[in-house]
Amino acid sequence: MNLERARFNMVEQQIRPWDVLDQKVLDLLYVVRREEFVPPACRALAFTDLEIPLSEDAPPGERMMQPKMEARILQEVAPQRSDKVLEIGTGSGYMTALLAARAGRVYSVEINPRLLAAASASLQRAGVANVTLDEGNGAQGWTRYAPYDVIVVTGSLPVLPRQFLDQLLPGGRMFAVVGDAPVMAGRLITGVGGGACTSIDLFETSLPPLQKALQPERFEF
Repeated sequence: MNLERARFNMVEQQIRPWDVLDQKVLDLLYVVRREEFVPPACRALAFTDLEIPLSEDAPPGERMMQPKMEARILQEVAPQRSDKVLEIGTGSGYMTALLAARAGRVYSVEINPRLLAAASASLQRAGVANVTLDEGNGAQGWTRYAPYDVIVVTGSLPVLPRQFLDQLLPGGRMFAVVGDAPVMAGRLITGVGGGACTSIDLFETSLPPLQKALQPERFEF
């Protein structure tokens, strides 16, 4: 398999057509090597338009996002060198590495200790040093290092907890997939201070839910 040809095809055939036009983001996809963050058995699938299992025996909810989703998130939240980033759901560590390549510091929270250990090893091999990994439930944010310039949630949320908005700095950007299957939206939220925000739904999508995500009140008849 020609990895560089596969990487080029991923960028040009999957990612650029999905409205990812920021050249700095596209260039970064050649630097942060996605194949180093997938399970060895899935290495040949690293550049496909698929949600790759995070391990050989992963349950349905443990999947890497599609490459186009990862790139689009990075473009929309636009981390800067001075930014402090919160990532909820470390997963494979690939999105973590992309964020870290653009930001000052990334704080990533993962509820699954097995995934956290694997991601930590992958990040170390890749030489990513500006990341702090924590094990825990970040479904309603992570106050330990708050407030943040950027927040990225890598699993879907049926509803967006207020706590995230309270942890977002004025001018800060948050990305989350909000809603229940099959109707979910990739949402960009911008903090305006005092816990207030503006938001825009960028695209329709579907993503496995974040573990222990806050559930809306559901009426029973």
